[in-house]
Amino acid sequence: MGQAVCGGAMLQCSFGAAPGTLMVTPQNQTMTSMPLANIMDNKPMMNIMPFGMCSSMANPQVAAATSAALGVLTPMPCIPVIAAPWAPGSPTVLIANMPALNQNSKCTCNWGGMISITQPGQMNIQVP
Repeated sequence: MGQAVCGGAMLQCSFGAAPGTLMVTPQNQTMTSMPLANIMDNKPMMNIMPFGMCSSMANPQVAAATSAALGVLTPMPCIPVIAAPWAPGSPTVLIANMPALNQNSKCTCNWGGMISITQPGQMNIQVP
């Protein structure tokens, strides 16, 4: 069993230079000290904050800057682009009618980065 994830959880992208934060709005209506997250808390700049600098060549900004630098990888500011929800969620625990998010869930950025949860934001509630 994994830990349930709540607002303030620390995230990391495989192409990001710095950790990011998960922000969960109170619309989920299930709280610890912060609102608990579900798999649909995946909106860039609303739920998932930037990860510093992005080094993915699939990111058009990074590709353009690298090309302008004659092929030297040039990271650019991260702006996450996420189309799919977190996976897998908790199969038996629902938050706001969606599967709960646990610390083993992952999310993929459209620029190829794998976003993982490094610290769930609370350590008291476990979900499968």
